[in-house]
Amino acid sequence: MSETVKPDSLVTLHYRLAADDGLELMNTFKERPATLKMGSGQLAPTLEQCVLGLAEGERKTFKLEPSAAFGARSDDLLQRIARSQISDNFVVEANAQIDFMSETGEKFSGFVRSFDEATVLMDFNHPLAGKHLEFEVQVIGVL
Repeated sequence: MSETVKPDSLVTLHYRLAADDGLELMNTFKERPATLKMGSGQLAPTLEQCVLGLAEGERKTFKLEPSAAFGARSDDLLQRIARSQISDNFVVEANAQIDFMSETGEKFSGFVRSFDEATVLMDFNHPLAGKHLEFEVQVIGVL
């Protein structure tokens, strides 16, 4: 009987993550498989839940709703900020990714959606927020 993936397993697997618009985010099927320790944060919790209980050799595809993946888009995460708050190291142009530092020293990123001479409309939603995802996984080995 083959081993199944448990919450503390060391798992070797192939996986592919793609957005519903066809954008492939990750695909280990084209290269070496990944070896991950379940519960260590190497795989997003939602993706780990998909892998739990799968047996060695099993291959399965999961359809993930936005709420189970990166959440819904939120208008609260669109913020208009003064251009003076953006470092001169960044070019302000449509869809540019700009990094910021929080008051606690944590780095976070946003994307420029529009701008004028005085302000920039930043989108701090995760780029995959609101998207349906497909997660395909093949378990190669379980320890």
